[in-house]
Amino acid sequence: MPVLLFLIDTSASMNQRTHLGTTYLDIAKGAVETFMKLRGRDPASRGDRYMLVNFEDVPFGIKAGWKESHATFMTELRNLQATGLTTIGQSLRTAFDLLNLNRLVTGIDNYGQGRNPFFLEPAIIIAITDGNKLTSGGGVQDERVKGTHGCTANCTRTVKN
Repeated sequence: MPVLLFLIDTSASMNQRTHLGTTYLDIAKGAVETFMKLRGRDPASRGDRYMLVNFEDVPFGIKAGWKESHATFMTELRNLQATGLTTIGQSLRTAFDLLNLNRLVTGIDNYGQGRNPFFLEPAIIIAITDGNKLTSGGGVQDERVKGTHGCTANCTRTVKN
């Protein structure tokens, strides 16, 4: 009966288009939907609980908790928009905080007494991101990549081969 937490990047960089014309966010949504369909066919997945979290600040980043229905999860997944900032560190912290809260509510962890060793509830965080650092709290970052000729990617120097 694992908890599967999907952490979806909803930063503005997920609006980039692939060569097929779909956005990265659309591909991420499709991957989650495909995973859910395939996982639903497995009889061992009867007790699975799903959570959906995006890169927005708490509490707005929590789209579907462990008590939400499958229909609510899918609706929230389809309604995701890529407009935010890339805050993967804060988003991962939110994901772990939610899992810890879930364990406290279900009685796996006891405040001040630790974890009950006879309870086992695995949790899996599936993070889907484009890996870009295009945005942060300060706005769009200017990332410069050093080339082999010692100049940054935005330089005007020409290099002869």
